[in-house]
Amino acid sequence: MADFSSLGLSDWLINQCKQLGISKPTPVQEHCVPVILQGRDCMGCAKTGSGKTAAFVLPVLQKLSEDPYGIFCLVLTPTRELAYQIAEQFRVLGKPLGLKDCIVVGGMDMVSQALALSNKPHVVVATPGRLADHIRSSDTFSMSKIQFLILDEADRLLDQGCTDFTKDLETIMGILPAKRQTLLFSATLTDTLQELKNIAMNKPFFWESKSETRTVEELDQRYILTPEKVKDAYLVHLIQTFTDEHDDWSIIIFTNTCKSCQILSMMLREFNFPTIRLHSMMKQKQRFANLAMFKAGVYKILIATDVASRGLDIPSVQVVINHNAPGRPKIYIHRVGRTARAGRNGVSITLVTQYDIHLVQAVEEQIQTKLKEYPVEEKEVLKILTQVNVTRRQCEIKLEATDFDEKKEINKRKQLILEGKDPDLEAKRKAELEKIRSRKKLFKQKIRQSIQKQKHGRMKRKQKEALA
Repeated sequence: MADFSSLGLSDWLINQCKQLGISKPTPVQEHCVPVILQGRDCMGCAKTGSGKTAAFVLPVLQKLSEDPYGIFCLVLTPTRELAYQIAEQFRVLGKPLGLKDCIVVGGMDMVSQALALSNKPHVVVATPGRLADHIRSSDTFSMSKIQFLILDEADRLLDQGCTDFTKDLETIMGILPAKRQTLLFSATLTDTLQELKNIAMNKPFFWESKSETRTVEELDQRYILTPEKVKDAYLVHLIQTFTDEHDDWSIIIFTNTCKSCQILSMMLREFNFPTIRLHSMMKQKQRFANLAMFKAGVYKILIATDVASRGLDIPSVQVVINHNAPGRPKIYIHRVGRTARAGRNGVSITLVTQYDIHLVQAVEEQIQTKLKEYPVEEKEVLKILTQVNVTRRQCEIKLEATDFDEKKEINKRKQLILEGKDPDLEAKRKAELEKIRSRKKLFKQKIRQSIQKQKHGRMKRKQKEALA
């Protein structure tokens, strides 16, 4: 295997890597760093935990040391937590340069962010929505001379199904220079090859990990088949089992909605599990504080929505539990990628109901691996079933008393106002669309019923003719 000096990196950068305990490059670094140093655009696709962030941070810092100016590099990423993690890596590796960075994400003060941008930092790490807001509302900074545009978790950023991201990206692209290097990195990039061709100019280099599977070999991937009503009892039983056997293990539980995340966190605390939560309806400072406490091991169980599934490097996680089967295979890949990182072992367990079989089959097809059944003592689960269901219902009643759903609606209205839309008009438009969908559904049902009647009539006639 190559070492960092053979990649063309300067001695000061190699020393910084050594100080961090990084002695040899990973495959994604080995293949992508030299190409980026040559000035070519690059797209790297590799498993989670394979060192993708350093694959773009190292060459950017080397180029910056040769010609330091601000704003030199823009990094776009889909989540706030990931933005802070990337900025930290730039800061640590770029310390000898006296690197100035700026983080531009939602949930934080816009005025202080605008001031930081006007001070011309070397590196800006941003979520598209907040940066686009600054571009629309301010002219105190310029990105017309940036040398690098980096899209981390590029598949999510370029997902055409996500209209808000797409709109914001168009605003950002409008102020960037045509002459620049564009770098895209993710664990799941297959659907975005066409997008790169549209925005990459300099002889784009494609590198994809040769492994057919999208998850690492050290990960033991399991499932538990459970009726919907018994799912929470299985979850409590699993956590009790893991905490009894390994009191130092860290566990992440993924769920699909903020409300579910909140309820599960309340419920598990009632069972005296050291639980903390992470979802998008929490204030940003609280999200950072909770994540820091989980990383530090103050709390051993994190319940999160998919806001925590992307790129977050928490090396000590031993177990990932999917409380719901993810709707898309790539969501599964990112979720389970939070464990078995950097060569460590890990376990992932997905709770599968009778309605989720097709979702698991889609996941297995994508990762080229069959999930194995996780053995559970059903008698033990049934013993706690009533207690778990009663506790959950009590937590739901408590949450309803806090106007959680109302707060969600208020947040939605705020977001629409920030986007320059009238919340009431949007609500009317949504209601009209719902009416149209209902009419279409009713119309289709009537057509199906009519066809069924005709078929039934034909069958009766044939039976009469046969009898005659």
